[in-house]
Amino acid sequence: MKRLLLFILVIMGCCGRFASDAKRCPATPTVVSPVEPLLVRSVVDDVRCRQWVDSVLGTLSLKERIGQLFIYTIAPYQDKGNKELLRKVVEDYKVGGLLFSGGLMQNQAMLTNEAQRMADIPLLITFDGEWGLSMRLRGTPVFPKNMVLGCIQNDTLLYEYGREMARQCRELGVQVNFAPVADVNINPKNPVINTRSFGENPVNVANKVIAYARGLEDGGVLSVSKHFPGHGDTDVDSHKSLPVLPFTRERLDSVELYPFRKAVQAGVGGIMVGHLEVPAFEAQRGLPSSLSRNVVYDLLTRELQFRGLVFTDALAMKGVSKHESLCLKALQAGHDLLLVPRRIKEEVDAILAAVKRGELTEQAVEEKCRKVLTYKYALGLNKKPLIRLSGLGTRINTPYTRDLIRRLNLAAVTVLGNAAKVLPLDPAIKDVAVLNVGEAAEMRPFIKQLSEYTHPVEFQLGKDLPAAGRKALRDKLSGYKRILVCVTEHRLAAYQSFFAEFAPDVPVVYVCFIPGKQLPQIRQGISAAEAVVLAHSSNDDVQRQVAGILYADAVADGRLSASIGSLFAAGEGMTLSPQTKSHFIPEEHGLDSRFLARIDTIAREGIREGAYPGCQVVVLKDGKEMYNKAFGTYTYTTGNKEAVPVTPASVYDVASLTKTTATLLAVMKLYDKGRLSLTDRVSDYLPYLQDTDKRNITVRELLFHQSGLPSTLLFYQDAIDEDSYEGTLFKARPDKLHPARIGRQTWANPNFRFRPGLTSKVRTAECTLQVCDSLWLNKSFKKEYLQKIADAPLRDKRYRYSCVGFILLQQVVEARAGMPMDEFLAQEFYTPMGLKRTGYLPLRFLSKEEIVPSSVDPFLRKTVLQGFAHDESAAFQGGVSGNAGLFSTAEEVAQIYQMLLNGGELNGKRYLSKETCRLFTTTVAKGCRRGLGFDKPDVQNPAKSPCALSAPASVYGHTGFTGTCAWVDPDNGLVYVFLSNRIYPEVWNAKLLKSDIRERIQEAMYRAVLK
Repeated sequence: MKRLLLFILVIMGCCGRFASDAKRCPATPTVVSPVEPLLVRSVVDDVRCRQWVDSVLGTLSLKERIGQLFIYTIAPYQDKGNKELLRKVVEDYKVGGLLFSGGLMQNQAMLTNEAQRMADIPLLITFDGEWGLSMRLRGTPVFPKNMVLGCIQNDTLLYEYGREMARQCRELGVQVNFAPVADVNINPKNPVINTRSFGENPVNVANKVIAYARGLEDGGVLSVSKHFPGHGDTDVDSHKSLPVLPFTRERLDSVELYPFRKAVQAGVGGIMVGHLEVPAFEAQRGLPSSLSRNVVYDLLTRELQFRGLVFTDALAMKGVSKHESLCLKALQAGHDLLLVPRRIKEEVDAILAAVKRGELTEQAVEEKCRKVLTYKYALGLNKKPLIRLSGLGTRINTPYTRDLIRRLNLAAVTVLGNAAKVLPLDPAIKDVAVLNVGEAAEMRPFIKQLSEYTHPVEFQLGKDLPAAGRKALRDKLSGYKRILVCVTEHRLAAYQSFFAEFAPDVPVVYVCFIPGKQLPQIRQGISAAEAVVLAHSSNDDVQRQVAGILYADAVADGRLSASIGSLFAAGEGMTLSPQTKSHFIPEEHGLDSRFLARIDTIAREGIREGAYPGCQVVVLKDGKEMYNKAFGTYTYTTGNKEAVPVTPASVYDVASLTKTTATLLAVMKLYDKGRLSLTDRVSDYLPYLQDTDKRNITVRELLFHQSGLPSTLLFYQDAIDEDSYEGTLFKARPDKLHPARIGRQTWANPNFRFRPGLTSKVRTAECTLQVCDSLWLNKSFKKEYLQKIADAPLRDKRYRYSCVGFILLQQVVEARAGMPMDEFLAQEFYTPMGLKRTGYLPLRFLSKEEIVPSSVDPFLRKTVLQGFAHDESAAFQGGVSGNAGLFSTAEEVAQIYQMLLNGGELNGKRYLSKETCRLFTTTVAKGCRRGLGFDKPDVQNPAKSPCALSAPASVYGHTGFTGTCAWVDPDNGLVYVFLSNRIYPEVWNAKLLKSDIRERIQEAMYRAVLK
């Protein structure tokens, strides 16, 4: 476990994600220091290791030392002839290791035990297990091919796979696995590598190679990366002929060599050299890289500084076998271990003769033999290992093994396309057509799981349907709003005529339980699909997972490891998870998308006319998102500096929208709990009002803005030292003393000081209320502004919009809740609702870069306000106030108002009672349009209404000074939210108000409602 955790940290630090469009990496070779392979790092200076190696070497003749460099391939058969061959190569030639060619696991295990008993020096048992033991042994666990694993984003799973393979190898008495394949397969016509590769992106391949290799070696098995210097871009199989890599050195560095270089630097222990002709490194035509000293020694050992074991690929392959004295030439090229052909006697004799002729020194043989023995010691072969035969199959195929295979398969599922966000599917659509392409019986797990979300109606696509049959099937499918094409058939030519004509008007999703390379067979159908789910296989677990993915009830985060023809590029893919919001087609929910599209034009008009730098717009219908877009930038572009684009996640200062998105929610919650009544006198909870003219103000009057309180009070003026500035603070025209414009006809004198001891540039024990970046206010100021409210003259109780009233409501909330209002709201609403970007004091939980600047204050705070409330009253309360100070996104504001529209419930959780919601959202004050805290349309005087002309009287919501609004229409089931920073950089910018942008967008929404 410690090694696993260490590996995770290393991967996080060293293995960056690959760019989707990157097929090459920096080509400039750099001088590197040699890296001792991790597997032998602990034994190279170990006295016991050195003693054992010396003692073994001392007993070996030259011929026996040569034998230690041979890996002999033998069939796992129990017949007399095979056993005699085994005895001969082990006892007579003292080969260093064996490679079994395939067959049954039990046979291999028995022959391995027999061979180890024969051997004077324990044998290296090697295995060719690129996708597990099942590559060579029948009846063993089947892991996904590397091309599938290359889609996985979590490389720790590859490490875990390597560890599990090491465990299985050790159980089978195997110390060396000829894996992973480090070739970058950028040639889809490659006849031999192809799906054996992790893909076509060198960085992704390198990361996967390192992760898997480390898992193997941490589990005590030597990994051998192959086929150096890179077999991925060939159209010739080196088993049958000699492929040529006609590329420049720069290209080879950037593609083929990249994973090998990274693997060497990561400390892998073994590399296998392929049989390839590479003119960039070897000028002799027809000479395979496996026999080229320029490739093996000069490039791999000297330039790349590889210090591990160098293996040949099988020397019986036709890409090399025509050469004489293969083993001698391979040793001279720089290899340590030879995968020898059957003619072992001739090869050993050729090497002995070469030593006698001086073509190969005894010292070179001894150095290679010593290296091999050192690795044997590191792999535990200083003692003879024996396999426990009883229960071997059970120990190989464990529940953990099966679970790991399941997790690897699930992690590779890749969602492609989906530009129109048809996925996740809309669960409100109860009947979904499922067109089976393949055996219907094979799809039972998928259909059964799909039935948990919808009613699947199955259709079967027959092979080579005549035109009439194809039309009849298309006509039947046309009656459904969603179509799933589920493909399990690999040979798709017989279906091409159907898909060439299949282009329905409704969204079609292809669910492909086949390898991606098969998809070009039905290119026309795939090209027209709204989305494709590439599952790679039809395993039962995968089928069930894919059904969940379609409805965002399970996670899919795969990315294509290799291009699929011209359909999809490597790196493509998107993440779907339970957190992914569903996207809905407006027409299916009573809205016309053509009218909704007009919102784009209006929103962009506002930017073009300078009404605001950027904005967010969200429209919900019956709780479903019909429209969600962000426009423009955080600020206007100045000079060469690019402005930051607004996204749906950008956070805005919502200003007075705080009143209904924060304070009113808290009041409603306390009302719900019986801790507050609308007829309660505010002075009952705020004693400092009891002996004032405000003692009889009720909660209802504050909510209706009919308390007699003034609209606002300039609290901050009490913080300014009156003797610190010359003349007046404000003036109707600019002059030398009043250069700071703060309103349409107001200029201010910024040359003032705050009262001594009241402020600090940093937080102190007394100054705890942060006003902006470098301004902290003494906490005692709270008493002063409350006293200012108490002393303010009360006026008549007709409607007068009052921020002061909502500041008092905040005090009432905190008195009754027994905690600060921001904490109460987070506890009761924002946190349980999953709103991660909504709250006061946003810099406590967000970075400044995530927050849109509200405005520039040249007078009071003398800075850009980003993450701090623009409203001065809220700012001088430390940012938490009943009238302003909340920050959020249009998406999250919409969720709050949807909860109110739902009668206090959201996503199955109740926050307020239906009765409370009904009372607060329907009650209207006498003599004005206001509701209980909410603003409403002015049906008596539409010209002064804050809403669109089409808004019915039942609508409720609020607006904000920074250029925000949120409106709920219970008659039509609509929620509309608009957020902007219209006062950036100048607070007197009234273009948003004059152009009625918010109202026109709302009107476009109403025009979209289908009658």
